[in-house]
Amino acid sequence: MRALKRLDPILIQAVIAAALSFAHIHDIAVAAGQDGWKAWAYPVSVDLLLVVAWKRLRKLRDGAGWFWFLVAMAASLGANVATSGVMDLAHPPVWLRLTVAGWPAVAFLGGTLLVHGSKSTVEEPREAHAQSPQGAVSEPPARPAEEEVKEPVKEPQGPVLVSYADAGEALGVDAATVRGWAFNEHVKKYPGPTANTVRVDLAECKTYQSRRLVGA
Repeated sequence: MRALKRLDPILIQAVIAAALSFAHIHDIAVAAGQDGWKAWAYPVSVDLLLVVAWKRLRKLRDGAGWFWFLVAMAASLGANVATSGVMDLAHPPVWLRLTVAGWPAVAFLGGTLLVHGSKSTVEEPREAHAQSPQGAVSEPPARPAEEEVKEPVKEPQGPVLVSYADAGEALGVDAATVRGWAFNEHVKKYPGPTANTVRVDLAECKTYQSRRLVGA
């Protein structure tokens, strides 16, 4: 009982109306000389064309969607009216037989155009906007190339020039030892502030001392 209360009354009404319309189209097909499974296929084709046209109108309200929607609606409504007693179904007119006999081709054509023609129809306005007044397709402007972030180049540091005494004090050796390194050309000598003074590179002295300790 709770499940029945949850049913939407509008949905129930739609199901009843669809069933009645389905039966009316079947009766018209039988009266026009169609029997067996063919009589049941007619209402299916009418309802499917109506659904496809409605889906087309929800996405794109164009003339094709409205045309085939009205065609399917006319077929369904016409069958409902014809079964109301205004037509002698025991002796149907010739035009009704011809209409029922030609309906499958009409339904096939309408469904094919609605399904396979929707993509091209939707894309045509987009292509029109993409073209220039002369008809040439305008390409979107190219984005400027991103500038590469270059890391600052570190300039090599110059030598730290000190006297023999300062180098010996920093390395824990005598000044004479540093002088011997320079005299034997183990480290490079640099001119000092005066003509009689000599300077050496402190880093070079540290490197040479490290090599001597490892060699020892």
